[in-house]
Amino acid sequence: MVIRRLLSRRGDRRGKRRRRRPVLLASGLVLSVLCCCGGWLGFTTLGGGVLAPPGLGLGGGLAGCLPAVSDEALATVEQLTEEQVANAVVIVEVGHDLGVPPRGWVIAVATALQESGLRNLGHLGEANDHDSLGLFQQRPSQGWGTPEQILDPRYASTKFYEKLVTIEGWETMPLTRAAQAVQRSAYPDAYARHEPLAVAVVNAVAGGVAGSAGYEAELRCAAAGEVTTAGWARPVAGPLWSGFRTPQRPTHHGIDIGAPKGTPIFAAADGVVIMMRCDASTAGGAAYSCDVDGSPSIRGCGWYIDILHAGDVVTRYCHMLSQPMVGVGDSVAAGQPVGMVGSSGRSSGPHLHFEVHLNGDRSSAGAIDPVPFLAERGITFG
Repeated sequence: MVIRRLLSRRGDRRGKRRRRRPVLLASGLVLSVLCCCGGWLGFTTLGGGVLAPPGLGLGGGLAGCLPAVSDEALATVEQLTEEQVANAVVIVEVGHDLGVPPRGWVIAVATALQESGLRNLGHLGEANDHDSLGLFQQRPSQGWGTPEQILDPRYASTKFYEKLVTIEGWETMPLTRAAQAVQRSAYPDAYARHEPLAVAVVNAVAGGVAGSAGYEAELRCAAAGEVTTAGWARPVAGPLWSGFRTPQRPTHHGIDIGAPKGTPIFAAADGVVIMMRCDASTAGGAAYSCDVDGSPSIRGCGWYIDILHAGDVVTRYCHMLSQPMVGVGDSVAAGQPVGMVGSSGRSSGPHLHFEVHLNGDRSSAGAIDPVPFLAERGITFG
């Protein structure tokens, strides 16, 4: 297959040269090199107070840290030409070497898919869009570099990332907004349609590169609030306390993630808040405050929100410490803080009760096990 053949050759060459340490060019900060699958080890603060994940870490492994890709998407990736794969490898390598988190690689690959079909295009004569050139159709007249520089895939990728990381909040933006902020395209919505293929390409390329000889660093699993290549984020830092519909709790329609009171809770993906309320009452049906700790004798979810995501997926976040930070109708981004861990409603201690529902069905009939659902999106529980 093209990808395996090309990566094998590139891996042999790459092992012969010294790896550079990851640096975030636009901020001048060296990103922390951390490892912990799902751990909350710290973030680097970028301009505007944006919290950026450390990117790649040493140790660990790729298993469970990359979103799963369908057979159909893999088949599409295998149909790419050797030129397209070679360019994708360069984009991922450059992003890795600059310390850009994997979500940035997906944005870059999706942009190149839209702009050039992952081909290093020269001047197309009358069909050319002004003086646009290369993988990202960058224009010399707009200050991207000389024609010779722009036609170097490594240079073009570097310039794309340098611009991307200066955009406040790029990591939690919808892909099309982040790409548009870099490219200023006349067709800003076009990037979104390439996201599934870009995820598949990055998974295939990153897995192959990380497994090649001499490639020292590899992808970490997402920490709380980090956005994975699939556009999802771990909703809270903490271990899995209780599973979905276990024999001991057959009516438990979500999972419980343990965390201290006041721990930030993050939106799991881009979406719109469709429910925010206090749900707590006594066994006799009398109203009960959500601003105090509940107990196993209290009924209800406490302070909670429901978020509607693309594909009619709904996520639910229960037992918050106080009224959520967002309200009905608010748009939220993956990794955006939406509340704090508490113990309101039917709860025996601070934790997040997290649910996933399909087809917009917020009843128990629509609930599915969040663990495999999140694993397919790059989020695992160790």
